[in-house]
Amino acid sequence: MTTHPAHAARPGGDTTFVATRVTSSRLVGRSAELTELDAALSDAAEGRPSLAFIAGESGVGKSRLLSELAVQARARGARVECGDCVELGGDELPYAPIVAVLRSLAREDDPVLGELSASARGQLGTLLPELRDGTSAPDGAELAQSQLFEALLSLLEHLGQEQPLVLGIEDIHWADRSTRAFLSFLSRSLWTERVLVVATYRPDELHRRHPLRPVLAELERDSRSRRIALEPLTEDELAEQLTGILGADVPADLAARLFTRSEGNPLFTEELLAAGLDGRGALPATLRDALMVRVERLCESAQDLLRLLSAGRRVSHDVLAEASGLEPAELRGALREAAEAHLLEADEQDRYRFRHALLREVVHDDLLPGEHAELHLALARVLERRVAEHPGDPYLSSALAHHYLSAGDQPAALAAAVSAAKAAESVRAHGEAAQLLERALGIWDRVPDAEALAGETRGTLLMRLGADLQADGDFARAQATYERALEATPPDAGAHAAALVLERLAQVQWRLGRATEARDSIDRAIALLPEDDSPERARIMARNAKLMMLQGKFQQAVPAARDALEAARRASEVDAAGIALNALGFSLIQNGEVDEGRARLREAIAIAESPSDAAVAYVNLADALHVDGRSTEALDVIHEGVALMRAEKIDNEWLDGTAGEIEWELGDWESSRARTPEPQRGQSGTTLVFVALRRAEFALADGDEATATELLDRIEETVAGAREPQFIGWHGDLRAQIARRAGDSAAARRAVDDALDSIEFCSEDRQRIARLAQTGVSVEADAAERARDIGDADAERVAIAGAEAYLSRSEACADPPRPVEHARLATARAELARARGDSDPQLYADAAAAWLEAGRPYPAALNDLDRAAAFAAAGDRDAAQCALDDVVATAERLGAPWLLAQAHGLAGRARLSSSGEQEPVAAAPEPAPPADDPFGLTPRERQVLELLARGATNREIGAELFMAEKTASVHVSRILAKLDVRTRTEAAAVAYRLGLAA
Repeated sequence: MTTHPAHAARPGGDTTFVATRVTSSRLVGRSAELTELDAALSDAAEGRPSLAFIAGESGVGKSRLLSELAVQARARGARVECGDCVELGGDELPYAPIVAVLRSLAREDDPVLGELSASARGQLGTLLPELRDGTSAPDGAELAQSQLFEALLSLLEHLGQEQPLVLGIEDIHWADRSTRAFLSFLSRSLWTERVLVVATYRPDELHRRHPLRPVLAELERDSRSRRIALEPLTEDELAEQLTGILGADVPADLAARLFTRSEGNPLFTEELLAAGLDGRGALPATLRDALMVRVERLCESAQDLLRLLSAGRRVSHDVLAEASGLEPAELRGALREAAEAHLLEADEQDRYRFRHALLREVVHDDLLPGEHAELHLALARVLERRVAEHPGDPYLSSALAHHYLSAGDQPAALAAAVSAAKAAESVRAHGEAAQLLERALGIWDRVPDAEALAGETRGTLLMRLGADLQADGDFARAQATYERALEATPPDAGAHAAALVLERLAQVQWRLGRATEARDSIDRAIALLPEDDSPERARIMARNAKLMMLQGKFQQAVPAARDALEAARRASEVDAAGIALNALGFSLIQNGEVDEGRARLREAIAIAESPSDAAVAYVNLADALHVDGRSTEALDVIHEGVALMRAEKIDNEWLDGTAGEIEWELGDWESSRARTPEPQRGQSGTTLVFVALRRAEFALADGDEATATELLDRIEETVAGAREPQFIGWHGDLRAQIARRAGDSAAARRAVDDALDSIEFCSEDRQRIARLAQTGVSVEADAAERARDIGDADAERVAIAGAEAYLSRSEACADPPRPVEHARLATARAELARARGDSDPQLYADAAAAWLEAGRPYPAALNDLDRAAAFAAAGDRDAAQCALDDVVATAERLGAPWLLAQAHGLAGRARLSSSGEQEPVAAAPEPAPPADDPFGLTPRERQVLELLARGATNREIGAELFMAEKTASVHVSRILAKLDVRTRTEAAAVAYRLGLAA
């Protein structure tokens, strides 16, 4: 709208400027921000998708900046699609901005929709029924949120093929759980799509527990993300804005007064001018007051209409007409007056909304209690008729539930919330469904005849709520909900109903790492059920067999799984049959019956009712084969499972995690690291344990013991509660490795023994027992060497006896032989020789060969390192050099910093060469060593050794001796080389034995 300023005479001859345009004709003060967004668009155009987050307080110009970007993007040939999040006072509409984009595409009959696969259109049809073609709608049981996200990603990819796409999402501080999850999905999944995602939000809305905070923390760390913080305008920029609004130069005193009042907020400035103010006299105290000045100038009908719109937020013309009760002519006049005052506008879907969210907030906050209830009730009654015409529409249903609750009509609010939860579940918006069900349950006791209104019992609603929380990953709240459901199950409901609740409860307890509680829940369910052919009994029996398998009770799991399989077949319960087959197949392979176990797991894959069920069987088959030493075959199985999931457009973290674990063992460290995410806020239970253990293993390979310790500390309680040998053994072994590196044999021994105590007498998991036993022999070898260094014969005997005891466990685990357990036994025998003071290079060579035969290059290289040390100790420098060269080559190929550092350290101590050795940090020249020092230690090195012997860290040594931490590290390295020892502990032992330290 192009207009010109009006001039009015003020008393005394001054001129008052009255704004006839609301916004400046040009964007002011945002050139740097626009340039950055333009660069992000250029990246997207070249196949480097990115995300940009525009942050700023209300009225600072986020939407205006996005609009300007849209104009420039279209001018450059890009496509722009926008949607915004709709706030309903905690009842945010699921996928609101995504649905807005889909509706726009459908309304224009965009040809891109026709390019999508029938499966993708079916997925999108769950959000917008008009996209459904009648044959492509997925079965509700098969629909998963990840499939929907993949369909949306496919849509974005197609939209960006011909021209780059800008996807704008406004006001994500009001985003629903599903939209937040979709943003996280995009940050992980966008790869080469020509897409720029731009989201706006108000930082001042993000209170400490706001659900968007952790999401933003994750997304804004992404290297492809940009955060653009909008600051208020400067005084010069505000003067330029005023000129753009008024169409003429603005007196400096007027600009200064408005800048003082508005503090540079563009919207406040606009509202002050639109209200006819020039910065003189009694100005509104706040932006809200300025906005109300404009509202109160309207006729009463227009003000009533704005109050109704403030309750409805976005309202179509027919709903507004029916709810307001105004005659058509009066309605049109009121709407036109409000529009001409620039208070409301029509959106892309021809619904009325306030021009700015803050305008709506001001009007709604000004409502009297009676007005508030009356307006929401009027809207609810109109929407109820719309819901009857479009049953199952999640957006109409959510709005209806919100308005009845806001109106204070609790019976209607309960019924609407239950119905809206079903609609949300239909689009797999489980978080939103859970909120609605919690609301219904919260008012249940205050509503007469609640069960009739809800159409379900309280116990049934609690089971639905638990399932939604479980699907949303909130296992702790799901457990509490199932416990409430168990209490709400009346005795006359029968044993089968209670058993079903207990089975669900056991699932979430296990996921939370509460194995004992899960075991108790299953035992209670079994005790409740009669010996019949019911589906409930089949499910409980299958879950029982699975828990046995997970706890490493393979001998018991096999007959239990066979019984469960028969029960499932009699009850025609396919899901229970799949669980039983998984437990049976995995346990059979662990018991050495590989062929039958493989066949059973293949059967589980074949009968899987959903892709996620098939993924479980793929993971179990691959893991069982990997444990059995058939790692290459295991990786092929995983790739097969991944291919199936990709065809179904599903991500599966356990498939990826298992692939990463196998790749790590086989030596493809780069791929393994890429597959493994950092531990995230949303992870819990065994998922968090698995990711944290993988990351801790990476940290140890990098020589970062502090990070590894932090990760292990984080999951320690969950590991202890899980009672799964696969996690207990792994966790204990990593703890022992960290303690060994610190020279703390006692702590390392405790870590091994505690883990063995947890699994050895209740599990047949040979792999984890063998792992701990091998580490235990190494721990005792360290202790025996230290005892010999200080002349403690009793401690040496104890350590050797301990090593022999661990070796006996290793021998038991290697019978019958499997490749990995055979290699562990070979390493344990070599370490026992070291414990006895007779390191044998050939034993280490045999162990390295066994590890290579099993396809594990890293432990082979560790044995080669010990072989090189044994050769060096025996004076065979040529053989030591040859072995060390193999270690360096493997370390460089794998990308193993800690192993490479150990190789360099041995080279320095044994006067060998190591390729790629870094130049040491230069230290200040020191005096020559005393003549009576047999190792050539300088006085400064003697001081460092004294502190080292007391257990001081490099940082503590540096602080004590006034040197840099890195310089202290160089001194320590030189001392180890001169003393010809490998560890700080050994250096301390030599120092004490020879009197070099007190």
